[in-house]
Amino acid sequence: MKYNFDAVIDRMGTGSIKHDLKWEIFQNREVLPMWVADMDFETPDFIRQAVAKRALHPVYGYTFRDEEYYQSIISWMSRRHSWHVERDWIVFSPGVVPALNMVVLALTSPGDKVIVQPPVYFPFFTAVKDHERELVYNELLCVNNRYLINFELLEQQAKDARLLILSNPHNPVGRCWTRDELSRLGDICLQNNMMVLSDEIHGDLVLPPNKHQVFANISEALSGITITAHAPSKTFNLAGLSTSSLIIRDEEIRKKVKSVVQKLHLEMGNIFGNEATKAAFQQGDAWLDQLLVYLNENIRLTQSFLADQLPDLKVFVPEATYMIWLDFAAFGLDDKSLREKMIHEAGLGLSPGIDFGPGGSLKMRLNVACPRSVLLNALQKLVLTFHQVG
Repeated sequence: MKYNFDAVIDRMGTGSIKHDLKWEIFQNREVLPMWVADMDFETPDFIRQAVAKRALHPVYGYTFRDEEYYQSIISWMSRRHSWHVERDWIVFSPGVVPALNMVVLALTSPGDKVIVQPPVYFPFFTAVKDHERELVYNELLCVNNRYLINFELLEQQAKDARLLILSNPHNPVGRCWTRDELSRLGDICLQNNMMVLSDEIHGDLVLPPNKHQVFANISEALSGITITAHAPSKTFNLAGLSTSSLIIRDEEIRKKVKSVVQKLHLEMGNIFGNEATKAAFQQGDAWLDQLLVYLNENIRLTQSFLADQLPDLKVFVPEATYMIWLDFAAFGLDDKSLREKMIHEAGLGLSPGIDFGPGGSLKMRLNVACPRSVLLNALQKLVLTFHQVG
């Protein structure tokens, strides 16, 4: 079956954060939203059918995740990532962001140092600071227009840190970390007895010829210190169903995390998230393969269009995710004026780079997971607004 990613879906009035909160986020109701990591494609038919079938039953009482649910995750990880996962390793979470907070609570104490690698997904920061842990920045290096891990700095920082939160693949810069990079990072963690929370929510969205490397699957030793966060929410655009997993091989670490989940009474989940997860991971291969082709074409279109029409804008071509990191340093604006110009002159709602911490100044994150006609409209608005600036 060939899926249609060109269909423009009207999402207004559906409680969509991306579309219905334009005024609250941008103070402009006409802005074209290209920010939050939420795709504007139809949810795959097989997922909609599974949810609709369950919705037809007249009772929505307390539910649990059955064996089919766990086996769907296990099979997906095996097929897509060559990773053998045991059923007992899987711990439920209502989302990866709640998972970040639960792991910090479970595995660290107030005052402990937790390392993050900015510019990075900003809930990493709050998951540390909100619980009175010390946030340590291992800022990425930008070398020849490519982001790299600052290993020399990390070797020093890891000596007295308890936990590293890894974005793998990296959001927002779009790096698909290689096995060699992750192995070197892992060696530093092992040498310093530092645990790793690897956020791999974008791991299914790696663009060819790149290949996602599950951090915990590099070695037996790393599997013993790693908590892997995964979900169908980015892959199949199911964030509204609040269903994700933490995969934890080490029994003691797993017990600590499960204890926090249970104390907060978050283990229940919801009926429709269960059904959507099973359908996605059982039937989603062909849809995802086609999605990746479409996203890759959108990324290449963005790259070529901006290189031709707005060459002063630096475009970091992602190896993974459907977000493109843009550098506006050549345009002579500060962060505030850049945001105002983007919203009120271009009529575009992008994610400001400063939200992603150190290294984000004068950057913007553009979401290209939308029909191509919408993307072209956005690129034209961008060019018309910035072509005479700088």
